[in-house]
Amino acid sequence: MNAPSNLKFAKSDEWFDPASGAVGISDYAQGQLSDIVFVEILVEEGKEVAAGEAIASVESVKASSEIYAPASGKVAAVNSGLADKPEILNSDPYGEGWMIKIEGGVAGDVMDAAAYEKYCEERAH
Repeated sequence: MNAPSNLKFAKSDEWFDPASGAVGISDYAQGQLSDIVFVEILVEEGKEVAAGEAIASVESVKASSEIYAPASGKVAAVNSGLADKPEILNSDPYGEGWMIKIEGGVAGDVMDAAAYEKYCEERAH
């Protein structure tokens, strides 16, 4: 499992980069879902989102899942390229696989990478 130390993580497996405002799903979440084949971003640029609000929907060969905002703020950018290339989430969930960017984002109930890794290990047993 890969959890970059500069990111914050929600228990629902989304990550938030306080420096850039980027949001996406964790490597752990991608691994649980398996091959992601469809992504729909549910919010638009300029919209205010609250931590815990659904921002996207992803479908894999195994399941579909709602993706929730790990931070509150104004949506500054949407990664519209994910609709055409959802498989990016399979290979690069922390890079090109970002979903939205939140301007002035205020993190919700999130944990640091070490705490998130421990949380994921506990769920695996």
